Amino acid sequence: METNRKLTFIDLFAGAGGLSEGFIRAGFSPLAHIEMDKYACNTLKTRTAYHYLKSIGKLSIYEKYLREKQEKEDGSKLWSQVPQDIINTVIQATIGEKTISDIFSKIDSLIKHSSVDIIIGGPPCQAYSVAGRARMGKAAEQDPRNELYKFYVRFLAHYRPKMFVFENVLGIRSAKKGKPFLDLQRLVRELGYEIEWKVQIASQHGVLQNRQRVIIIGWQTKDENNKQTDFHYPDLKPEINTYQVLKDLFSDLPERKAGEGKLCEPITYTKSLSEMPYLQKANIRTTFNFTTQHIARPHNENDREIYKMAIEKWLNNKERLNYSKLPSRLQHHKNKKSFLNRFNVVDPFGYSHTVVAHIAMDGHYYIYPTLNPTIENVRSITIREAARLQSFPDDYYFEGSRSAAFKQIGNAVPVVLAYKIAKELQKQF
Repeated sequence: METNRKLTFIDLFAGAGGLSEGFIRAGFSPLAHIEMDKYACNTLKTRTAYHYLKSIGKLSIYEKYLREKQEKEDGSKLWSQVPQDIINTVIQATIGEKTISDIFSKIDSLIKHSSVDIIIGGPPCQAYSVAGRARMGKAAEQDPRNELYKFYVRFLAHYRPKMFVFENVLGIRSAKKGKPFLDLQRLVRELGYEIEWKVQIASQHGVLQNRQRVIIIGWQTKDENNKQTDFHYPDLKPEINTYQVLKDLFSDLPERKAGEGKLCEPITYTKSLSEMPYLQKANIRTTFNFTTQHIARPHNENDREIYKMAIEKWLNNKERLNYSKLPSRLQHHKNKKSFLNRFNVVDPFGYSHTVVAHIAMDGHYYIYPTLNPTIENVRSITIREAARLQSFPDDYYFEGSRSAAFKQIGNAVPVVLAYKIAKELQKQF
């Protein structure tokens, strides 16, 4: 590293902070987070408070906040115990033509004369995703989110970071016949950046989830002295996964039936950390002897009967349930020609299918893989279980309602993947 100072970053389209959390864990210092969603911003403020309190040895304040938090309260009681300039690093704003100058001004006042080493983040993926385009039809082509990459480039032009990390769904390569993706590469090269992209699979990098994303890395080709830089795409070597979702990720959490649990209820683990090596390795259980947000959605008897059938089919034959082949008395959805896999079980013996933001709408696609399913004990996964699939630490609190928490988690970058990217990039400075 060229100096002893902490490397810095700005997080654009920050969401709940999965990408940011990985970079902080690797030793980077955040200068600003920009996010439009109110609840995600509140989550970022709470996490910013956590990191500040940890840095000054006062995590007891944060622990008290988690233990005493009341439902429908935001994090104001916690934020008020942290310097305002720390909380102000979270900027709630929609990035666009009318707002970008104001956002620049706010960031400039925060960072003063600090240099920006890396810009991270990726625009909302719905307009690029195959599923999103299918739902939106022709409207997807006109979705203004298709153009958000241009504002990402504006940030690169304004702050001139040495590197950037741009994360998005696989569909970014084909959206609008690939024109935005090609245009992004052209624009950053015109600014003096080289760019390379690869598809990274989270399950190959220590995450118990089969999440595939395009990770674009860009870097300045010449330094301030006009000399060629040595920056390059990080060497992310695939790892062999030896852990299982049910045994290694979920089994230390108390049992839940549909509708059980509270949003703010502290819950104690049923196993010691020594019995859960993956949670230790992934830094999921670290700070406290309890966690929160282990709350399960309620489900009617019809859905629970389907859940039981879906689990049995998966456990017995490793087959997914086809909605159109259910008994007619259980088929209450009008659409019986598409999305026939809408009831999907999380694989207990390997890693999960991809967690997406749609988990906020219903839990059918993320059925908890109980090994002894009955009508009484089947359910979808809890907020905390979803957060663990994204490798968030158990002391991470997602502000807002149950649905808001699920949405934040589904939109996030897995923390462990972000950490491994950050550690490899760190070596290049």
